[in-house]
Amino acid sequence: MARKIVITSGKGGVGKTTVAVNLGAALADMGLRVALVDVDFGLNNVDVVMGVEKKVVYDLVDVVVGRCRLKQALVQNEKRKNLYVLPSGTENTANMVTGQNVKLVIENMNVMFDYIFIDSPAGIDVGFHRAVSCADEAIVVATPNLTSLRDADKVVSILKSYKLNSVGLVVNRARGDLMLSDKMMMPSDIQKLLKTELVGVLPEEDVVFLSSGYGLPNKSDSAKAYKLLAQNLHKNTRKIYDATGKYLGFFGSIRRNIKRSI
Repeated sequence: MARKIVITSGKGGVGKTTVAVNLGAALADMGLRVALVDVDFGLNNVDVVMGVEKKVVYDLVDVVVGRCRLKQALVQNEKRKNLYVLPSGTENTANMVTGQNVKLVIENMNVMFDYIFIDSPAGIDVGFHRAVSCADEAIVVATPNLTSLRDADKVVSILKSYKLNSVGLVVNRARGDLMLSDKMMMPSDIQKLLKTELVGVLPEEDVVFLSSGYGLPNKSDSAKAYKLLAQNLHKNTRKIYDATGKYLGFFGSIRRNIKRSI
């Protein structure tokens, strides 16, 4: 039976889809079978972030209305053969799909995968509830700024009403130099503020933007952070990436000064 996890956020633009794709890739690298189901009919770009948009023939709506079989709509990642995406339809076709429809499709995927990530639209409207109703667990993605945290707090409150098995927090775009300068909240403080278990911290790094569709370089800080996040999720460990580590000490202070001047 697959673990069904919705990836959600209160605010748009926090990197939710990027987190879903790179986390899926990190788990696939551990030998696990992973599927990403795009339920964001407004932006529907999981296939783009994964770099397989040219391979898409059918989508979730086609499966729901019976135009194709489930296996025909699943698109396999070229680099990781155990990583798949089920693309979303367009916003015009969203009214053809209910939460029950999506839940049935995901239930049919149960025996095929170890993990099924459901990429939810940001916010708390109908699309959010459609996505969450199909999941057993949730990961809330937030960035260390006030608007993101305020919206994330609202999402966490709503998720509690669904009685999910677990709700985890991922702090994305963490900058260690700003944290050490008291200009950005520490992940531990964010965890206390949202009263949600911290399962991962992901650094702000240009390579994440540049690697979209190609995969993260193995030696990048982001790749290390995603590996820790994947292990926390699968092995129930709690090793959190330290975004401040490279900015400590004498050489770290030099890096902070360089970062400020950019």
